Amino acid sequence: MRTDQEIRCDVERELEWEPSLDERRVGVSAVDGVITLTGEVDSFGEKWNAERAVERVAGVRGIANEITIRSSSSHTDSDIAQAAVAALKSNVLVPSDDIQVQLVNGWLTLTGTVSWDYQRRAAESSVRNIRGVKGVSNLITVRPKVEPQGIKEKIEETFRRQAVYDARRVTVEVNGREVTLRGTVRSWAERHEAEKAAWAAPGVAEVHNYITVEPVPAVA
Repeated sequence: MRTDQEIRCDVERELEWEPSLDERRVGVSAVDGVITLTGEVDSFGEKWNAERAVERVAGVRGIANEITIRSSSSHTDSDIAQAAVAALKSNVLVPSDDIQVQLVNGWLTLTGTVSWDYQRRAAESSVRNIRGVKGVSNLITVRPKVEPQGIKEKIEETFRRQAVYDARRVTVEVNGREVTLRGTVRSWAERHEAEKAAWAAPGVAEVHNYITVEPVPAVA
């Protein structure tokens, strides 16, 4: 099993490898495989990218992202909301007429209804890097327009086809339009990829991800 020092060193190297942020402004600590990020960055996008970088590191069991966003009085909630609406309209993957934007002290909340999870993720991606945004709550609901057919078989086939994770260690349970994932993977990045694959099945309205991250044994 990897030590906290080994994991922390790898996290620091992964942050250095991420070109969208200045790793010198991010502090890293590790306790029992749980990584805590501290520091201050200029945008929510940088904070989000730092967390994604940590998820790619083997052995990370949890993440506490305590990075703060440098405050800017030059961007009001009204300015940010207008920029968010414009960003949603400019993204061809987003049905912007079905999505509402709310701003409170720089924190942006998305609500509404879409047909696919990729549209929900595209909406969040569109507003994540807007100046002045301190955080994003994505409360958009997925309501598929197609009937669910063979969801379990299609997801399991996708798992076998993709090489990102070991499909034999992940199980799929289906109840109507709801999918539940269980099992173990090697990293948080793999856990996200499994959930993303499940959402891609036609007719899925909700995914419960109970996959756990199993620490990678140390190489002798």
